[in-house]
Amino acid sequence: MALRKIIHIDCDCFYASIEMRDDPRLRNRPLAVGGDPGKRGVIATCNYEARAYGVRSAMASAYAKKLCPDLLIVPGRMSVYREVSEAIQAIFHDYTPLVQPLSLDEAYLDVTDSAACRGSATLMAREIRERVRQSQGITVSAGVAPNKFLAKIASDWNKPDGLKVILPEEVDDFVRALPVDRLPGVGKVTARRLHSLGVDTCEELRVWRRQDLLREFGSFGERLWELARGIDDRPLVVERVRQSVSVEHTYEQDLPDLAACIAALPSLLEKLAQRLGRLEGDYRVTKPFIKLKFQDFTQTTLEQAGMPVTPAGFEELCSQAYARGGRPVRLIGVGVRLDNARSPIGEQLPLF
Repeated sequence: MALRKIIHIDCDCFYASIEMRDDPRLRNRPLAVGGDPGKRGVIATCNYEARAYGVRSAMASAYAKKLCPDLLIVPGRMSVYREVSEAIQAIFHDYTPLVQPLSLDEAYLDVTDSAACRGSATLMAREIRERVRQSQGITVSAGVAPNKFLAKIASDWNKPDGLKVILPEEVDDFVRALPVDRLPGVGKVTARRLHSLGVDTCEELRVWRRQDLLREFGSFGERLWELARGIDDRPLVVERVRQSVSVEHTYEQDLPDLAACIAALPSLLEKLAQRLGRLEGDYRVTKPFIKLKFQDFTQTTLEQAGMPVTPAGFEELCSQAYARGGRPVRLIGVGVRLDNARSPIGEQLPLF
């Protein structure tokens, strides 16, 4: 199989990062997003200050508070997290249509045939990380490798806010030294079993014949044999139905008032029209939306069914959104919600 260029992007403590971004008072203290400890709540994610106490995702909130009595647990805001995720996904699609989201906060990108950044996957990963930092105010870690297995391991290598590149000629040495605990699918039970057999690294795993691994671990033995050699031919599973398209821009100088925001709309709408024109498949626009991030990093998103998808419609949305903050604006985003054209949602709305 021809060599591929795969990037794995993973947001750093995604929900917690957004909470700290939107309320700077939460920074530099143990923080988790999750349920009420008194109501059998569970931790969804936490920042690195909390992780230092042993707090982890999927842990009972009450137990997390025992580990870290000063832990602040805030409720999640899924609509905000989805909004940020969609903006990040839109950045990914500027580099390749081959994007496989794994969750709101991570995705694979196949950039093998991408002409962006002179075809350099490393430069693309660096650029994506910087664009997310500038537009969303959070950090992401990235891994670059010839396959999905190694790209995912690489993205976790230098967390948080890290980048790890595994070149094709480095794969063999990298995998040989890799602990078997790091292999996908090797949980605690399988890891203990491997260790009991004297297998701690992939180099030691390579000694085993394929048939012996199959006998010892069943069908997973085949996967172990391949991973120990850095083999992973899985293609990306591309999400073909998009739910929205958007563009946004962070301004070097804050836009001082509503008039300046409205004056900035035409260039954003032109980019939005170009992105809509590149969509593959049949979609209908259901409603427009606009996002404003103010000088103090608070933000608001406004969308309205029935609002015309025209410059005048976006100007009206901008006016209403600006009235919610009334402060200088550092970022504007414009976009439209989409539905698959095969669904019975009415006539195609006019675009621009």
